[in-house]
Amino acid sequence: MKSVLLIGVNRFGSLLARELHALGHQIMAVDKDEKRINDILPLVTDAQIGDSTSEAFLRTLDIASYDICIVTIGGDFQSSLETTSLLKELGGRLVVSRADRDVQAKFLLRNGADEVINPEEQIAEWAAIRYASNHILDYIKLDDDHAIFEVPIPRDWSGRSIGSIDIRKRYGITIMAVKENGRMNLSVTPETVLDERKTMLVLGEVRAIQKCFRL
Repeated sequence: MKSVLLIGVNRFGSLLARELHALGHQIMAVDKDEKRINDILPLVTDAQIGDSTSEAFLRTLDIASYDICIVTIGGDFQSSLETTSLLKELGGRLVVSRADRDVQAKFLLRNGADEVINPEEQIAEWAAIRYASNHILDYIKLDDDHAIFEVPIPRDWSGRSIGSIDIRKRYGITIMAVKENGRMNLSVTPETVLDERKTMLVLGEVRAIQKCFRL
């Protein structure tokens, strides 16, 4: 469990709060809008109405005590930038800020953000890869070259063990899990027998996965 300072509970911030809550983390939510704060109360540990560009206000929150500070302010980049900078100055351990454009990401990283997220860009990339192929069911990017793909088990692999296929040796790809009806089996071994009615999660270089599964 981690302590999270979430600044900005717009739509994205609210969705993030819901996911963090489901994972059991402690959340302090901050927003200037009283209605947004009232709406988010069931999902957070605590909440305050306040101006995150005010150093005096932020000092009352004991910034250094949080494991993560997340800035999701949208539509007001100046406030996002000032908030990010102040959080780092006040001892923020890990400051993650939202950007809507690449130029914003550059400024945020130069002014205190340890990491930057661009929700629309990331979902656009995911959607392009996911829906432009008939053989990709899900996709998680790890870096520019590596990813995790959920793919159907090829028909000619059905009834064979993972060890007999040996895609790790041939392609450098690791089968991480087998999935059926939404349930994930992470206890895969070289002896695990594959079934074409199931799907699997594979990890490796994107080019190698594309070549192996003809994506």
